[in-house]
Amino acid sequence: MPTHTTGTREQWLEARLRLLTAEKELTRRSDELAQHRQELPWVLIDKQYQFDTDEGTASLPELFKGRSQLMVYHLMFGPDFTAACPSCSSIADGLDAVQVHLANHDVMLMAVSRAPLAKLQAYRKRMGWTFPWASSFTSDFNFDFSVYFTEDQQRAGGVEYNFRREAPMRQPVDRKTPGAVCAASSGVDFPTFVRERPGLSTFVLDGGAVYHTYSAYGRGVDGIWGMYQWLDRAPFGRNEDGAGVWWRRHDEYGAVV
Repeated sequence: MPTHTTGTREQWLEARLRLLTAEKELTRRSDELAQHRQELPWVLIDKQYQFDTDEGTASLPELFKGRSQLMVYHLMFGPDFTAACPSCSSIADGLDAVQVHLANHDVMLMAVSRAPLAKLQAYRKRMGWTFPWASSFTSDFNFDFSVYFTEDQQRAGGVEYNFRREAPMRQPVDRKTPGAVCAASSGVDFPTFVRERPGLSTFVLDGGAVYHTYSAYGRGVDGIWGMYQWLDRAPFGRNEDGAGVWWRRHDEYGAVV
């Protein structure tokens, strides 16, 4: 017998219409929030950043590649990592599909990580990705946009991520926690792993000057995580309540029969 509530088609339709009302309210609210994002004040970027790209060294304005808007996914891949964060890798799986559409809306999509370029290129080849991926290894870019923190910040409680200050890091960390499992799969210990963080930052090039327009972190990037948008509509949802950590890089699941 099913473990979930069952009912007639009429009961389902009645419940679905109630849900539809809530969904429409959420859609309208989401449209309002999108407008509020666009109304945020622009902040001039007067600091010089240097990135290593497939085409050579580039400045922040050069990452736009002739477009007026730049969207950066801060992909967790630190210099000591042997592989990028598995959940970030899942998000990155969707970047190739959208970059051509964004390009035709005058938007350049770019991933940026602190690992040296050679590591990024090797991992991108493994994953079969084609989107542009720049290394910020020689600059403060990740630090300045709150997706990288120092060991001293961790110990002193100086980490401010997702617009909130975190408590000093406690030790030891349970090896079974999702973060610890993801850290091990990335080839580093937990403190090293969480000194890198995921996020999304957007910029505009206007009159030759670059402005920062928006950033989101943590659950704020759920909206660009394509797999989650599908799972949120699946019968059992995101599968986050089961035992163990289910995130995998797409080449680590094994055959699905």
